[in-house]
Amino acid sequence: MRNICLMSAPVAMLLLPGCIAKTALDVATMPVRAGAQAADWATTSQDEADRNYGRRMREQEAREAREQKKAEKQRRRECRRAGHDDC
Repeated sequence: MRNICLMSAPVAMLLLPGCIAKTALDVATMPVRAGAQAADWATTSQDEADRNYGRRMREQEAREAREQKKAEKQRRRECRRAGHDDC
């Protein structure tokens, strides 16, 4: 049992420094990655801004079309009530 421990110790010493270095690198770069992600979430790209603007314009046009249709229907209804034939 003691021989197995003595033989595995050098192998472990060769493998562990790579793992430790990788972990240290990950820990050191974590704040930078988190900061970059936070900045990405906080800002809007030009493509996103254009897409959002287009969506707002389509919604506004649809709303205006509904209002115009409703107003036209109301105008025709009032015209017929007044007794006009050419509504």
